[in-house]
Amino acid sequence: MEFSLQHKDLRSKARAGIITTDHGEIKTPIFMPVGTVASVKGVHQKELREEIDPDIILGNTYHLYLRPKLEVLKAAGGLHKFMGWDRNILTDSGGYQVYSLSANRKIREEGVKFKSHIDGSLHMFTPENVMEIQRTIGADIIMAFDECTPYPCDYEYAKRSMKLTHRWLDRCMAHLEKLPFEYGYEQAFFPIVQGSVYKDLRIQSAEYIAEAGAPGNAIGGLSVGEPAEEMYAMSEAVCDVLPEDKPRYLMGVGTPINILENIALGIDMFDCVMPTRNARNGMLFTAEGTINIKNKKWEADFSPIDPQGTTFVDREYSKAYLRHLFAANEYLGKQIATIHNLGFYLWLVREARERIIQGDFAAWKSKMVKNMDKRL
Repeated sequence: MEFSLQHKDLRSKARAGIITTDHGEIKTPIFMPVGTVASVKGVHQKELREEIDPDIILGNTYHLYLRPKLEVLKAAGGLHKFMGWDRNILTDSGGYQVYSLSANRKIREEGVKFKSHIDGSLHMFTPENVMEIQRTIGADIIMAFDECTPYPCDYEYAKRSMKLTHRWLDRCMAHLEKLPFEYGYEQAFFPIVQGSVYKDLRIQSAEYIAEAGAPGNAIGGLSVGEPAEEMYAMSEAVCDVLPEDKPRYLMGVGTPINILENIALGIDMFDCVMPTRNARNGMLFTAEGTINIKNKKWEADFSPIDPQGTTFVDREYSKAYLRHLFAANEYLGKQIATIHNLGFYLWLVREARERIIQGDFAAWKSKMVKNMDKRL
């Protein structure tokens, strides 16, 4: 993997770059639609390619390990071929999913023992087997196995967890050196900065991760309930330490406003279930604010869903029709809303990129943040 830093904003720390892998270019800043179980929920791959058009999507190690299971993915020739996706894929390590199973897992030095949410069967994730699992899945970018701390957590817990994540990182890297690539293309490995909302721990972790010399670096353990101001403070502290010539990935973030504010702090890559999950609940993100399409006010509004939108659903369907689909509990409504929201998120990061290149990102960002804070 290669990363080329092309432009830097003069009034913020925002950057525009290009990541190049064996599956093509990723223009940054970028938002990665979440395809947890080899599917971006509610969207055909044709719509994903032609309407939303992301350079990269995200798959989930924990879920893919449980089903369809590794033997199926290996027989298919890897996740790309299994799901019919010929662009880039990133897989997270399963650390966040194990964190979310707090009642059904035990963390030890060796790794994490957990119960499947599907059938209750017992499994073990270690730094070593998570690297093997991600080799078999075959994503272009794979993540270190880490412990994601909850919010809030006390300082001593955060410190112990951070050090465990660092020891696991060393084991991940040592084991990866022994594993051949599975499908004829290379994989890039990203370690993960932890440290909760404690600035000194975040700086210490960022220094340790930077020292690893990986092709890119990630920031985990944010967007787990902390105030946005804490998130921004941690992102800023970490970006001041992580090397400028490597992409920076903020995991699990977030709202459109969160994304713009973190781009301004020097983040390059994002993922979040929010655009798809909120779409299924009737919330639409737009450049003018958010719409709850279930509200009665849209019942006879025959204007396009979003006149400024970039996808076919924005032009072809009215707000009244989309509201009707939600009122009738027709799944098409959720599909339309999902395509709209993902299209908007991709437009947002691409417009941010253009503004960075043009030199007016900071002013544009301030205007957009005010607009998107509105409820229409």
